Amino acid sequence: MGTFNTALSGLQAASTNLQVLGNNISNANTVGFKSSNAQFADAYAAAMANAAPTQGQVGIGTQVQTIAQQFTQGNIQTTSNPLDVAINGNGFFQFNYNGATVYGRNGQLQLNQNGVVVDGNGGELVGIQAQNGKLTGASGPLTISQNALPPQASSGLSIGLNLDSTNTPITGTAINPNNPSTYNYSTTTTVYDSLGTSQLLTTYYQLSSASPTSGQTWNVGYSATGTASGTAASGTLTTPLQFNSSGQVQPPSSGTVSLQWADGAAPSTLAVNFSGSTNYNSANAVINASSNGYGTGQLSGLSIDPSGNIFARYSNGQSQVMGQITLTRFANNNGLQNLGNNYLAPTYVSGQPLSGSPGSSNLGVLQSGAVEQSNVNLSQSLVNLIVAQQAYQANAQTIKTQNAVVQTLLSL
Repeated sequence: MGTFNTALSGLQAASTNLQVLGNNISNANTVGFKSSNAQFADAYAAAMANAAPTQGQVGIGTQVQTIAQQFTQGNIQTTSNPLDVAINGNGFFQFNYNGATVYGRNGQLQLNQNGVVVDGNGGELVGIQAQNGKLTGASGPLTISQNALPPQASSGLSIGLNLDSTNTPITGTAINPNNPSTYNYSTTTTVYDSLGTSQLLTTYYQLSSASPTSGQTWNVGYSATGTASGTAASGTLTTPLQFNSSGQVQPPSSGTVSLQWADGAAPSTLAVNFSGSTNYNSANAVINASSNGYGTGQLSGLSIDPSGNIFARYSNGQSQVMGQITLTRFANNNGLQNLGNNYLAPTYVSGQPLSGSPGSSNLGVLQSGAVEQSNVNLSQSLVNLIVAQQAYQANAQTIKTQNAVVQTLLSL
């Protein structure tokens, strides 16, 4: 009867192998799925352990030693969803699913009605939340605020320009914004008050003197739109721009502008910086101009960088960090327990979860607008399926042959 048991163990092992292969094939299109292999071990009776080698040992069949998952990298496929994220390398996403902490590599993400980043099962993606564009360091479900970005009043203005050294000096008269003959050049820049209203600040440049040894001196005036009635809408910077004989601006190359607005916004004091400006024999021109203020912005899109930072993009051209996706690794991935729904749970065999930023501590990086495909090799799986079927048939034939032997004995 031993042969029957041996063949039966082979049938059971082959059946398990068929189930594993069938599960792999059925999940060939499951995002983030990791295929498994059934691993087998031979079996010998304990009483035969001390038998002399010359006597030989006849085994009693086979057994399933383990079903090991293969955590190799799957192919990365781009998608049209900016919240889809693929892990390129080691690590798992962490989710809060119905109050339980679970892990997985399915990065098909979306926002729920509360602005929380979730997967298709409703599991909340865990990471580091940000407040006012700064990461707090506290871990929890990532939430994307749908609120408008508040305006920021301009407090600094940087203008880099070239003032033509061949201009004719204007002497004996102050800059008058309404009289172009009192200045050589002007340029307009947008600034914002505390209510987010865009205002136009125009600066005027008057060549007051030129010396072959000390260079040229330029007075700078200004005017602004939207100022309150009865307040100064124009003026002159107290410190003129001084250039050396090589055309380089000399310090101090800055000044301040104080304005009060008619729309009820708080008064503004703008620090105007002209660093990098030149005085060459070339046409008057603005090289660069930038202000640190902006108006109110509505959320227009999201993006994720390789380090897991989620950026919100706004209609005013600004962006702000909303949070950071973290990854978790384990000492033994094969010690994780499969829960279904693309989730895994740690066990004492897997070791403790170790979380960190993508790209650090042996963790992979993220690719947004993409997902990691299943690592199932369909061609190889179908070949393995044929081999497993043949093994099942061979073990069934062993039982059939042994049955014929028994029938022969019974007929004696």
